Amino acid sequence: MAAPTKTRFISGFGFQVLAAMLVGLGLGLLARQLGTETGQPGFVLAETLRQVGSIFIQLLRVLVPPLVFTAIVASIANLAQLQNAARLVSRTLFWFAATALIAVLIGITLGLVLQPGLHTTVAVAQAHAPKTSGSWLDFLTGLVPANILGLTASTTISDTGAAKTALSFNVLQILVISLVTGVAALKAGEAGKGFLAFNASALVVVRKVLSWVIRLTPIGTIGLLGNAVAQYGWTTLGQLGAFTGAIYLGLALVLFVVYPVLLAANGLNPLKFFAGAWPAIQLGFVSRSSVGTLPVTEAVTEHSLGVPRAYSAFAVPLGATTKMDGCAAIYPAISAIFVAQFFGVHLAWSDYFLIVFVSVIGSAATAGLTGATVMLTLTLSTLGLPLEGVGLLLAIDPILDMGRTAVNVAGQVLVPTIVAKREGILDLATYNTARVPAEAVLHPAE
Repeated sequence: MAAPTKTRFISGFGFQVLAAMLVGLGLGLLARQLGTETGQPGFVLAETLRQVGSIFIQLLRVLVPPLVFTAIVASIANLAQLQNAARLVSRTLFWFAATALIAVLIGITLGLVLQPGLHTTVAVAQAHAPKTSGSWLDFLTGLVPANILGLTASTTISDTGAAKTALSFNVLQILVISLVTGVAALKAGEAGKGFLAFNASALVVVRKVLSWVIRLTPIGTIGLLGNAVAQYGWTTLGQLGAFTGAIYLGLALVLFVVYPVLLAANGLNPLKFFAGAWPAIQLGFVSRSSVGTLPVTEAVTEHSLGVPRAYSAFAVPLGATTKMDGCAAIYPAISAIFVAQFFGVHLAWSDYFLIVFVSVIGSAATAGLTGATVMLTLTLSTLGLPLEGVGLLLAIDPILDMGRTAVNVAGQVLVPTIVAKREGILDLATYNTARVPAEAVLHPAE
């Protein structure tokens, strides 16, 4: 009986991703050893890794707008079927804020104790303001949809003077549009049932296409991790070693200490949680996209941890766009303290309160695939710290973003699980089997 078990493990999704990470690490080190500059032997390998990773992320990005819209609209319809819907929503938001508060307090503590800004060899010349930044006004006005698709256009001028226009999407605007549309469809009564049925079918189609993309995760992992190693190596990490260590220590404390304590306090076995949630956490690490990981996150939350679909279909998509313990709590807290220490700016107690406030209230500014730069600049501008400090940290951002997204995804699974347990709707038999749903990961529930 051992042979079939071993075969299933080797052919499993998690093992394939793990193997791809090792291959990507090896190829990245090889490319860096050969030289990644144009004309050097490792350039072609490094460029290939970069293109493979970029194509994989691009495939995830193109499916984000229809996925978020259909998932949120469907979740509103499903949530309306629950008698305690309002209580579930309020409890979910409460736990989002509570876990974010704990994470940001850990970040502040590590920043003050480890003092990463005083233990760095990075040159001041590397400091420069980012091309994009966040502000409270931009965040608030960004909630108002500019168009029904949540699309924005930007034009850039190349060195040759050529103009290039690119379209991008605002996940927050799509979220707002989806919530309003879902509620309106319910209020429309009988007339809205046809739309909700069409949306449910569209969600199945989008999930099916996305499941094909998810199958490419091992290949995308090789490119993403290999490119990160080839491009950044250990030199840049060494210059910001104290900062990198503080970030990953904070992430580890949240993921492997805070979350298990919260689970245990609510009568749940932490090991069972990680066994069930690991496919989503792992995919979040390599893809660096909470929204791109959404179908896997929802699959493990429902099939492996026993959260009812009517509730998980609401809580998980909402968490994928607003619940960011890594990007919006740990990272901006330590980064803000790093910038203050690096530039010799004294932070008062009121400044630390502002860090907490921004992290807990403004975490939605990091929605979707925008990364943590917007949240960081929002924090720095609120504190009046030099935005040039962002330039010091962008060099290693992809390395940090892997860990941040893994924690984000874990938190997005944790909160629905805890809320479901406290409300008495968690299927404990399913949770305690801790079965990793390989089929559910590759074929999300329809």
